Amino acid sequence: MSARLTHRIAGLADIPVLTVVMDAAIGQLQKGFLDPAQIASSRMIMGLDRQLLVDGTYFIVEAQGHIAGCGGWSRRATLYGGDHTPGRDAALLDPAVDPARVRAMYTHPDFARRGVGRLILRLCEDAARTEGFQRLELMATLSGRALYSQCGYTDIEAIEDARGGAAVPLVRMGKAII
Repeated sequence: MSARLTHRIAGLADIPVLTVVMDAAIGQLQKGFLDPAQIASSRMIMGLDRQLLVDGTYFIVEAQGHIAGCGGWSRRATLYGGDHTPGRDAALLDPAVDPARVRAMYTHPDFARRGVGRLILRLCEDAARTEGFQRLELMATLSGRALYSQCGYTDIEAIEDARGGAAVPLVRMGKAII
């Protein structure tokens, strides 16, 4: 039997538990896709972006009294990366011409493949659509790419990000939400 998933908007007080979920997801769910050096490197380009919490666009999904996952969307230009990632851009996007961003999606390994990511994507799509956005983009890890494809996101470009040392393969993806 599947656990009932609930959701809420994350706040700054949630940071300690969010970082635990993110650390577990980065360290465990990428093992079949990245080598240990790439996993270590990915920590520089992934993680918590407090701007999402301040903007009220970051969700926590809970199951059985535990945080099963987290993720959000953004009306800002940064496509991916945490507070510590160089090159962030907090400029506001124009919903008439720019795609909103799906950001910082993490599922705790204990809750992988139980609908957590799908729920977060639906919440993000609904919220961005309500604000007038017609399209979403995200930067997918190789471990997340299958989920995004199943949810209607298509590849835009493949890149490698080596800002953390080893090159980490990523895929920019997009989806119309009108």
